[in-house]
Amino acid sequence: MKVGIVGAGLVGSCAAFAIALRGVCDEIAFVDQKSDLAAAQAEDVLHATPFAYPIRVEAGDYAMLSGARVVILAAGVNQRPGESRLELLDRNARIFADIVPRVLAHCPDAILLVATNPVDVMTWVTGRVSKLPASRVIGSGTILDTARFRALLGAHLSISPKSIHAYVLGEHGDSEVLCWSSATTGALSLETLALRMGRPLDDETRAAIDAGVRKAAYRIIAGKGATGYGIGAALSRIVQAIGSDENAMLTVSTLTPWSDGSEIAMSLPRIIGAHGAGPGLMPDLSPDEAAALDRSAAVILDAARNLRV
Repeated sequence: MKVGIVGAGLVGSCAAFAIALRGVCDEIAFVDQKSDLAAAQAEDVLHATPFAYPIRVEAGDYAMLSGARVVILAAGVNQRPGESRLELLDRNARIFADIVPRVLAHCPDAILLVATNPVDVMTWVTGRVSKLPASRVIGSGTILDTARFRALLGAHLSISPKSIHAYVLGEHGDSEVLCWSSATTGALSLETLALRMGRPLDDETRAAIDAGVRKAAYRIIAGKGATGYGIGAALSRIVQAIGSDENAMLTVSTLTPWSDGSEIAMSLPRIIGAHGAGPGLMPDLSPDEAAALDRSAAVILDAARNLRV
């Protein structure tokens, strides 16, 4: 399988590195308007392959994407001083209006995997510009937030986060919803297990874990300037599920019909395989969680409605 990456910055390069180390494809192709940067990232990742898997890594123009089964869209611009979030969205939307047709001109059958923030709205933009089925336009969404949630729960309970089934839904952002009520491990609810292990999930613990998940990006950006490793691994995991036709359950963002008749991009658990992303599978939610998810959907929808796409 060939994977294309448009945008050779931190997110794109971390995704390529994670993909190479996991050996989930045979070839990686970088494309970036800064051709020297794309070439340097390709060479650097290539030098890691003798320690992992024999993957071909190259850089070039959009024609280099020909034959790609998945294309990660990690291009975009940063917020300018004094610039509003909607102004930033407008600029990134214009960039995607240029990028997406160029990608599809060379790999019309590819699945598009959106990583550019704000990822839910940019996934909506990509769907509008590409006119592809929702299954083939996937935003990384809350897959990383879900991983953060499980990691912190695992640390609190002293069990492997891989044994925890807990999800973060809605926006990849401040309005995201941590689903405590449906969280499980093994055949037990998470709350029951926590009580049996003498590590109850009291209000103080829940608040600390919520802040640990919801504010993670702020802390990381404050400390080192940007996030990279977590999202790189998350993108690699999605690519792996597509390439191996795994039918894995992952929280990703795709165009989703909502209760008010609108269509937005937001994260729900979805089955990911060779076809791309399946429909959203709504977990059982408490009344408070359901109301929070409605509010999260409204945040995304409000941002999308103000875009000129």
